[in-house]
Amino acid sequence: MLLLIDVGNTRIKWAAAEKNAAAGNWITHDALLHTDVQQLQTQWSALTVERVLISNVAGSRVAQLLEQYLLASGIAAAAINWFQSRAACAGVINGYREPARLGSDRFASLIAAHHQFPASDLLVVTAGTATTIDALDAEGHFKGGMILPGLATMAQSLTQHAAQLPAVNEVRMEKLFADNTQEAMQSGCISAQIGAIQRAQHALPEALCILSGGAAAYIAPQMQGPFELMNNLVLMGLHIVALSEPAI
Repeated sequence: MLLLIDVGNTRIKWAAAEKNAAAGNWITHDALLHTDVQQLQTQWSALTVERVLISNVAGSRVAQLLEQYLLASGIAAAAINWFQSRAACAGVINGYREPARLGSDRFASLIAAHHQFPASDLLVVTAGTATTIDALDAEGHFKGGMILPGLATMAQSLTQHAAQLPAVNEVRMEKLFADNTQEAMQSGCISAQIGAIQRAQHALPEALCILSGGAAAYIAPQMQGPFELMNNLVLMGLHIVALSEPAI
């Protein structure tokens, strides 16, 4: 069995698939917060895992903890593989100045999007702790991207750095010009996200926009023009890589 793991800054997502199952055809999958990471050992102990492929952008401490739970679940150390960005992989050519410095989650998402829409120019938007907007042409060349604070990160930053502003527990846009401070903050944060996406769309008007990530549901209602909402892009990209490179 193949175990795919996406370690983000806030959550850990994982999926399990039979060895030669088509990308996205998972037996089971789950997501949990970093604070609940101890649950993983119980979940993974019930699986017969021969191979693991992990994307981790949460740092070395989380990586060490994750490896500890994998080993405690009965998974052999030799079966654990860490996915890293590189110059080219699974049909995507990495145009970063230093390819290895592109986040492994962004690279995996690009692979998944290109696999799903192989003949289209794409804007791949992932709305999480950070929001990333990445450009990919129809031939699979990654052109570069943007990184900005995510929706919740923006709202939390306002609360932390401005004493008179209230805490915002949920970021939904009720109206563009709000008549109270909390809704004005929500409108500003969502409008900033939409503004960045629209600027990218203006630069690449033929590109199809792919929207993913934990905050996608809040951003989607404000999107203008066509877009595709896709879940678990990183896990899908990891699965495609695992199928294309069996030796990993």
